[in-house]
Amino acid sequence: MITYTHVDGRVPARIVLYALSTCAWCRKAKRLLNELGLGYDYVDVDLLEGEDSREAKITVSRWNPGGSYPTLVIDNEWCIVGYDEDEIRGLAGA
Repeated sequence: MITYTHVDGRVPARIVLYALSTCAWCRKAKRLLNELGLGYDYVDVDLLEGEDSREAKITVSRWNPGGSYPTLVIDNEWCIVGYDEDEIRGLAGA
């Protein structure tokens, strides 16, 4: 079972961020979520091993067939693929 890191903040929606530890766009997404004061869970997929790694990659490909990062899953209903500042800001109503 994947262990996510939780960041406290306002929760207008359940946000799960799938990222890579080496990805500049992923770091920007985390920074923007933090600046907006949004609560979210994240996992750096490249730091996972074994079954957790496989499970995370399958989840990302289900939401984002291209398998790119960052992938943000919102309320387990839709996703934001890549660093889309306007869409991320929209989560906060900003």
